[in-house]
Amino acid sequence: MSRRDSRSRAHRRAESFRCLNCRLDVSLSAPGTAHRNHCPNCLWSRHVDARVPGDRASDCGARMEPISVAVRGDGEWAIIHRCTGCGALNGNRTAGDDNPLPLMRMAVQPPAGYAGEDGID
Repeated sequence: MSRRDSRSRAHRRAESFRCLNCRLDVSLSAPGTAHRNHCPNCLWSRHVDARVPGDRASDCGARMEPISVAVRGDGEWAIIHRCTGCGALNGNRTAGDDNPLPLMRMAVQPPAGYAGEDGID
């Protein structure tokens, strides 16, 4: 193998990643998003982006737990993740192949710490 071949291979973009939560091998290409950063099976993510989707500038790298779903003004759903390392919150758009069951479970649960009118959690 030539030196040039090893350099070009090192600069190639990865085509998949392994989920840190459920260990599924996940393709980086996903319908509906240009920057896949969460597992379509369990919806967990990794803290890789710092300021904008796809920048991969975060130094944290910890697992990010899906805690909620938000609906944007245009009707698009976003998964809200909380970093298990630094506590940062990030919103990530859903992908077309995301498992609908955990999405719906998060959508129907009340926010953490919410007390209804009767004071019962």
